[in-house]
Amino acid sequence: MESRASCATSRASPPRGASVGGRGGTGRHAGFRFQWRKPWGFDSLRPHQSAPLVFSSLLDGRPSMQVTELANDGLKRAYSVTVTAADISASRDKRLAEIAKTVTMPGFRPGKVPMSVVKQRYGSAVLGEVLEQSVTDTSRQVVTDRGLKPAMQPKIELTNFAEGADLEYRMDLEVLPDVPMPDFSGIALERLKAEPTDEVIDKTLATIAERNGELADAEPRPATTGDVLVCDFTGRLPADLLKNGPGLGARPGKPGEVPTGWTLEVTSGLESEIAAIGSEAGRPYFDVKVTGTPDEKGVLRLRPGSATDVPVKAADVLTMVTRLRIVDGALPAAGVVRFGFNEAAEGCDVVYHHKKSALGSDDDGITATLADGPAPVQVQPIIIAQLPAGVPVDMTLRVGPVRVFAGAEEPEARIFAGGTATDMPIEVGGQGFIPGFTEQMDGMAPGESRDINVVFPGDYGSAELAGKHARFTIDAKALKTRTPRAVDDELAKTVGMADLAALKEAIRSSLQREYDGLARLKLKRALLDSLAEKASFPVPESMVEAEFTQIWQRVEADLKAGRLDEDDKGKDEETLKAEYRTIAERRIRLGLMLSEIGRTNNVQVGQEEMQRAVFQEASRYPGQEQQVLEFFRKNPQAAENLRAPLFEEKVVDFMIELAKVTDRQVTAEELNAEATAAA
Repeated sequence: MESRASCATSRASPPRGASVGGRGGTGRHAGFRFQWRKPWGFDSLRPHQSAPLVFSSLLDGRPSMQVTELANDGLKRAYSVTVTAADISASRDKRLAEIAKTVTMPGFRPGKVPMSVVKQRYGSAVLGEVLEQSVTDTSRQVVTDRGLKPAMQPKIELTNFAEGADLEYRMDLEVLPDVPMPDFSGIALERLKAEPTDEVIDKTLATIAERNGELADAEPRPATTGDVLVCDFTGRLPADLLKNGPGLGARPGKPGEVPTGWTLEVTSGLESEIAAIGSEAGRPYFDVKVTGTPDEKGVLRLRPGSATDVPVKAADVLTMVTRLRIVDGALPAAGVVRFGFNEAAEGCDVVYHHKKSALGSDDDGITATLADGPAPVQVQPIIIAQLPAGVPVDMTLRVGPVRVFAGAEEPEARIFAGGTATDMPIEVGGQGFIPGFTEQMDGMAPGESRDINVVFPGDYGSAELAGKHARFTIDAKALKTRTPRAVDDELAKTVGMADLAALKEAIRSSLQREYDGLARLKLKRALLDSLAEKASFPVPESMVEAEFTQIWQRVEADLKAGRLDEDDKGKDEETLKAEYRTIAERRIRLGLMLSEIGRTNNVQVGQEEMQRAVFQEASRYPGQEQQVLEFFRKNPQAAENLRAPLFEEKVVDFMIELAKVTDRQVTAEELNAEATAAA
């Protein structure tokens, strides 16, 4: 579907960089509730973090506002905030003055366009930008002035934002509770002790002999898990103009978080949430659940990036490829899901290049030719669900990776360094390759060629490849199976040991570390159980809900895969949800308690500990250690994600030192059983 209007009679669009609200308007009936990714800048604090509020403003100096407290009930707070029309107008005029310095129009010299003309052409769009920034600035100021510690992102509801009137909105949030300190001296714990036996060591040796067995030729047949295919493969990076087309960074929850750089909006009467994330055939997806009854025609808009992400010019040809399908519920009979491009040029109405999605398991694409004219062009890739007014909606849309490339035919994909191999033995279903790679080789037979699509993890060690689509062409040449080796000195030398005695000692040490880890797991669980018994303070409902959503997502995945925990089998959904919601509340309460214990007792993660953690993470990518280290150097937040578990373990160590701990000797089987029960 394509709609186009004459540039001669159309309303002007803002220059590059100006923000346009839903439907291009800013009145109170524009109808959209926006879900930006971390728009306010104050997430709930993690145990190892402090989060000063830092922001920039379009307003001059401190925002002028009137704040009225509407609710103060337990951890819940609500405020009515009013920003004067005069402040909004002043900020709008300031932004228009900035635009006037660079805007060009026929009949005027650059930078000499009268302000009245600039205001007439760009005033509406700039007002939307100013309103959005004003809400951001003033909501942060409310938090700062009152010393609030938000548990999650506040909910903002605009109550008045008409042009020429005061900006009014309601802000609802929950704050973090005061956490009382427990009496550590009253905590009594039992630590289990186990040692490796000769029998266990012999079994481990047999496994090593099997794993390092000699490969023997097998008669050609479709390979199954554990078989080895000798292959040639070539990896290529398909063209993609989007910064995050794979949609990495989404987080489940109500509403959850859309992928990094994406935006999601729904019209009045509808609610949206990120219901789940996962991967299929090596490619990530996220599920958007939409519920409610649209007041008027309902719309869900999902933008995989901003218009500035796609560099284009007039008359360019673009293609968008994605995969969309309904995985739960149903699309209303009169509803439709479309995808494509919104084209905007200065002085022209928006042109819509949209295609109805097949909503299937295969990739779907649309090719669009942009208008040919002198005006600068911007293109916004978009996914839209159009829903009939007054019809209840309860559906989940699965969104696969999105790619945008230039031209009607896909350009030849670029071969990347390290992505080519010859006569490479690959274990079908084995570990060590890109997630989803070896699983897609199941059923391949010698002589067969297959294309495999994957997405490199966002934290992949190579910055060039992290978060990128990749396509591997694999040629299977031979099928092999493994024959176990003899358990002797030669086997030991194969795995880098001097002799069999040295290998046995290495196995013993490794098993002992494993046993000690299980014992610590049991000890830690007992400690947390003891803390949970002493903790009775309230916890934010929003944090509990977010934690429960993530837990329930895993439960549903296990249920579909047929691996539901034995304790959960036979229980109805209502019972399971109640039990897991209790677990979610416990986790949040313990997390807040550990955070406060660490803060109160000055538990810190040192620089040397962080360096060890970074180097340990880099060691997981043999041959790419330097790229991983460079990634962490350029991405401090990624390093912060390594700090959190270190902090937690240090707080646990601190409490164990103060508790009364007694040791009990057990067998490896008993240790495994008790540790499993405690997990």
